[in-house]
Amino acid sequence: MKELDIYKIRADFPILSREVYGKPLVYLDNAATTQKPLCVIDKITGMYSTLNANVHRGVHFLSQAATDEHEAARRTVARFIHAASENEIVFTRGATESINLVASSFCRTFCREGDEILITAMEHHSNIVPWQLQADILGLKLRVAPINAAGELLLDEFEKLITPRTKIIAVTHISNVLGTINPIQEIVATAHRHDIPVLIDAAQSVQHCEVDVQQIDCDFLAFSSHKIYGPTGVGVLYGKEKWLNALPPYQGGGEMIASVSFEKTTFNRLPFKFEAGTPDFVGTAALATALDYVSSVGLDNIAAYEHELLQYATEQLLAIPRLRILGTATQKSSVISFLVDGIHPYDMGTLLDKMGIAIRTGHHCAEPLMRTMGVEGTVRASFAFYNTKEEVDLLVKGILRIARMF
Repeated sequence: MKELDIYKIRADFPILSREVYGKPLVYLDNAATTQKPLCVIDKITGMYSTLNANVHRGVHFLSQAATDEHEAARRTVARFIHAASENEIVFTRGATESINLVASSFCRTFCREGDEILITAMEHHSNIVPWQLQADILGLKLRVAPINAAGELLLDEFEKLITPRTKIIAVTHISNVLGTINPIQEIVATAHRHDIPVLIDAAQSVQHCEVDVQQIDCDFLAFSSHKIYGPTGVGVLYGKEKWLNALPPYQGGGEMIASVSFEKTTFNRLPFKFEAGTPDFVGTAALATALDYVSSVGLDNIAAYEHELLQYATEQLLAIPRLRILGTATQKSSVISFLVDGIHPYDMGTLLDKMGIAIRTGHHCAEPLMRTMGVEGTVRASFAFYNTKEEVDLLVKGILRIARMF
């Protein structure tokens, strides 16, 4: 591990040098989306400037070159998450579509009325609603594993909820609200003892820590490009080949077919049978650039620095009168959700914004979790490796100033 030169890293992100309302931007909304390094921006510009042609379908030079970039990106993703094969990498529009793909294709193939899907109380809406849609269509039951006051999954209660009718388990790796890091390897091992596949929502984890799908042994894993310094509109679904081969396509159209007649369609090989239509080949190439950038910095270095920043921010925020933090798990990533007694989260967020400080307010697409925690919403500061202790100090100073107004 090496100490990061944060100010050199910040210079790679053009937006961090801008001002908001005449104040230097303090961007602390990284759990919603991360900023993009110049190499990613340049990759997007370069692709459209020099290699814009539809992939997989042309014999001409540009089409073949664009196809090479797109498929090289697939290999980069496979290496990044340690997949056994690039055939296990499906490109989607984001983690949300990845989860919808599994929910739709898996449930209509392997679930019958009365079967159950097990999730946790800390899930993002993207890992709740797709399962609810299938539950309504097929007569399934959604079961929810509880958490404790610190925001940690109660593993004993989790295992008790597994029954012979449980067909799949879907769980977040890291909570986007609480920062809780779930013991996913233990969860997967427990599920596999019952012969149940597991989907991991890794939208909040791949940018913060090393994720090895073979070591975890998960059956599916989903994440979004825009949360790991890549462009919006691109996502990844990892699936073990045995499962992807067993699932029917999620959407139909061009690219995902081997042959089509009016009587019958046969589907393409993996992973293409799940990639209907023209893919965002510019986005996938830019995602690969983002992953290479993160790898060059080093995920171990990123994790160590962000942990240090989280500890510093936690200590500074807890010193503020009337402030309480929601989510105090022993294993926690760089997210802090908090409330200041007597101040509505929206008021806090609006006033911090006028100081140039970008944070998130509301339920963070996790309304059921908010009800579990007994609140309507929170203020959320979420950190990336380009954030600094000086920015934390500005956040604390801003909160103290606002607290004096109420």
